[in-house]
Amino acid sequence: MSKFDELVEKYVADSKSLKLGLSEDLIRKVAKGLGPSIYNNDACKVSGSDPKELETVKKNYLIKKLGLKDSPDLDKAVSAAVEKMGSSNRNKHRALVYALLCKKFKKESVYDK
Repeated sequence: MSKFDELVEKYVADSKSLKLGLSEDLIRKVAKGLGPSIYNNDACKVSGSDPKELETVKKNYLIKKLGLKDSPDLDKAVSAAVEKMGSSNRNKHRALVYALLCKKFKKESVYDK
C-alpha cells in the first residue's frame, strides 16, 4: 500500500470515528489536491486555535480553491468545521477540514476537473 493510500485510510477511519459523514471518494480527492503537504507533519494539520491559520484556510482554500466570495459566513464555516473535529482533538487533519468545508458549500465539483 502506498503512503498516500495509508493516509487516506487513516483519514477515512478518523472521519468515521468523529462521525463527520464524509465519503472516502471526497477525502481521497481533497487529499490528492493537497499534494505533498499531507506528508509534512505540520502542514497536514490545521491549528484551530491560531487565528492566522484559520484565515489562511479561508483565503487559500475557500476563496482561492473553491471560488467563494469573502463573507462572515466563511469564518463561521471554518469555525464550525474545526468545532466538528473537536476542540480537544489535536489531529485536525487538513484533508478532513477541507473536505467538511467542501461538502458544506456543495463544491465537490471542484475536484471533478
